[in-house]
Amino acid sequence: MPLKNDHYTYRVTWSVEDDEYVGLCAEFPSLSWLAETPESALEGIRELVADVIKDMQDNGEEVPQAIAGKKYSGKFVVRVLPEVHRNLAIQAAEAGVSLNRLVSSRLSR
Repeated sequence: MPLKNDHYTYRVTWSVEDDEYVGLCAEFPSLSWLAETPESALEGIRELVADVIKDMQDNGEEVPQAIAGKKYSGKFVVRVLPEVHRNLAIQAAEAGVSLNRLVSSRLSR
């Protein structure tokens, strides 16, 4: 049975290899659930996550926080090759925007 406060990030997609739908949970990347319908795949992965969380709690393990519940600053650092940095700086200058604005715009596409 799924958890009451189940705020985890789920996705259902088609698996060509398995010829079935697969349910996934971003916070538990090692888990998956195969089913004939997308609805069954979602229900299966949610129940599997609930079972794993119960086991983790019973063993005193830390349960992953839901991505939706985390706070994000909007800032992160990315290292790129110097040539890439130069090319991006040129493109930003030519567009009349800051490097930060150029890269942010590209990432949000």
